Amino acid sequence: MSATLDGRIALVAGATRGAGRGIAVELGAAGATVYVTGRSTREQRSEYNRPETIEDTADLVTEAGGRGIAVPTDHLVPSQVRSLMDRIATEHGRLDLLVNDIWGGELLVGWNTPVWEHDLDKGLRMLRLAVETHAITSHYALPLLLRNEGGLVIEMTDGTAEYNRDTYRVSFFYDLAKAAVLRMAFALGHELGPRGATAVALTPGWMRSEIMLDHYGVVEESWHDALEREPHFCISETPHYVGRAVAALAADPEVSRWNGQSLSSGQLAQVYGFTDLDGSRPDAWRYIVEVQDAGKPSDATGYR
Repeated sequence: MSATLDGRIALVAGATRGAGRGIAVELGAAGATVYVTGRSTREQRSEYNRPETIEDTADLVTEAGGRGIAVPTDHLVPSQVRSLMDRIATEHGRLDLLVNDIWGGELLVGWNTPVWEHDLDKGLRMLRLAVETHAITSHYALPLLLRNEGGLVIEMTDGTAEYNRDTYRVSFFYDLAKAAVLRMAFALGHELGPRGATAVALTPGWMRSEIMLDHYGVVEESWHDALEREPHFCISETPHYVGRAVAALAADPEVSRWNGQSLSSGQLAQVYGFTDLDGSRPDAWRYIVEVQDAGKPSDATGYR
């Protein structure tokens, strides 16, 4: 992308890996200064015990053409989030974009396990990580974002409002977590819109995150090998795809037209014209409904 976000200040909360990292890097490629937060640092790993760190993400942002700033932050701790916002206010006096991407629930979900059999502590921890963190971050970040008109908040989730309304997401706690984030964007749209800012919910499609690639025993360069195990993975996309969706929204002077809405990377690619790294435009949620959930054989023709 051409540098269209020069001078913009962004916070990607939860930028260690996956969508958060892809978003941060693409914002950097568009010229933004990006604060990246998370709990995995070069000095200490989170309970994920994975190698990705926020410092690595910040370096990738800078390499892409922006300025990456890593700030270790546990978004469940209000004092840490308040200190983060004080730092951004001191260093820049403004916040133009907040991306609430905190999640951390992969190790907690009991798929196909009813609520009365699901580990309660894990389920409640998932809700705290997926919902409470977003509320805490918005509480402290939005006064700074509202100092100037045109601010944007993006609530990252899994699934569109339409899809999640009609589809059980295979776990009571997971279903609740993702629905809650969608509703957060709707509520924030009502609170921010009259004050000159915009809030949306955004979902990637079937994303080739670091964790997902490891799950299938492949790397990005060999991701097609995973189709032997899961043919519908043919519709998958890189984290950069949703990152480009965020960059396009942030650069749109008429972004308020989306206020309070639920959006997807594939939907926005058709509007803004961006592509994934391979030049394709996967439309995962249309594919999931029309092909995967309909029980048809895998075939991404016409969907990317």
